Amino acid sequence: MTIDTGSVQRLKNPVQHYAWGSRTAIADLTGRTHPTTEPEAEMWMGAHPKSPSMVVTGDQSVALNELIDRFPEEILGRSVSRRFDRQLPFLFKVLAAAEPLSIQAHPNRVQARRGYDRENQAGIPLGAPHRNYRDANHKPEVICALTEFWGVNGFRTIEDLHRQLGQYCPDTFAKILASMRALAPSEALRLLFESMLNMPTAEKEKAIAEAMDRAKNDRPTDPISTWLIKLQKAYPGDIGILAPVILNLVCLAPGEAMYLPAGQLHAYLDGVGIELMANSDNVLRGGLTPKHIDPAELMRVLLFEPRNPGVMTAQAVSPTEARYITPAKEFCLSKVTIAEGKSHVSQGQRNVEMLLLMKGHATLKTGNDDDTLMLQKGDSVLVPAATGGYQLTGEAVIYKATVPDTGSDPK
Repeated sequence: MTIDTGSVQRLKNPVQHYAWGSRTAIADLTGRTHPTTEPEAEMWMGAHPKSPSMVVTGDQSVALNELIDRFPEEILGRSVSRRFDRQLPFLFKVLAAAEPLSIQAHPNRVQARRGYDRENQAGIPLGAPHRNYRDANHKPEVICALTEFWGVNGFRTIEDLHRQLGQYCPDTFAKILASMRALAPSEALRLLFESMLNMPTAEKEKAIAEAMDRAKNDRPTDPISTWLIKLQKAYPGDIGILAPVILNLVCLAPGEAMYLPAGQLHAYLDGVGIELMANSDNVLRGGLTPKHIDPAELMRVLLFEPRNPGVMTAQAVSPTEARYITPAKEFCLSKVTIAEGKSHVSQGQRNVEMLLLMKGHATLKTGNDDDTLMLQKGDSVLVPAATGGYQLTGEAVIYKATVPDTGSDPK
């Protein structure tokens, strides 16, 4: 198969059928009939070997990871290819949560490397259900809401924790709360979370029953109560039901986003969003899941400090592009908005980009007069570094994933 690595290429992207997914959102985006027969949780745009995008030319296609293997500098750009060992460093997704995802955190790069080596040396197969580390990479991520998007993100302040637990679980947590008062914030949070993970069944049932009674009878209009009741229906008996009490409960409006660094405990609860992350499968779970939970390993990677969830909006970098600013070296997310008479012109010197058209229609033109693509809602394209500059015209909202121009080599 012959592919012009200087031309923009259409992508065909795999959909992941996880139980918590929506039966309408991704199908609607891509113009397919819905509801679908299976839940559709994520549409992946990237070169992850588990499920890569396909680069489509005419009636032929090739996996994106294979194309990058053949032409790393042409696709990625010289700097990105060298910094990230000839690999696309990010995975671009549409995430559609109709049910809550697990409470989870991701390791930092050092923890991931050590955990991956340790499990390899122990002979644990990569596909084993009880394996924690699927690769040696970290997994910072940013989630940008396309609809109203609910989640929990980061531990509440110590003062807020005392207030919320005192209101929802005053009897069950009385001794723990008393012990926390004599500790520094990080040790207090560690004590609280470790106590929750290791609660005997009878005490766990008592805590959940107490919280449900308060949610239904004392504070029925509080969003925390609403989510306690929803989570109890989805995962009866799981101590993770109390996540909205101990973690910041967040509702992102469309266009708002939040960044998830390594070690930050979080869960997505409901909504559709754009997710962009470092290319990794490493997830350590703490509740709201039938999957493997390793409490000791989760405790090792968590950041035990109160965290502001850091809700942000995109910052304008040109009349047509707004960028979500994060410290990630592997990815950068932007929103491009064009209207009639207001075209978007890219930089001439740029690295690999992926574009996903979420609304409207656009025409993409490069310096090559023959290289013109008409894009509609749901279309996605790969813009290789070798393409150089391009122009977008029409009326559209487009999300762009790329690698930051500056940044030190990954350690």
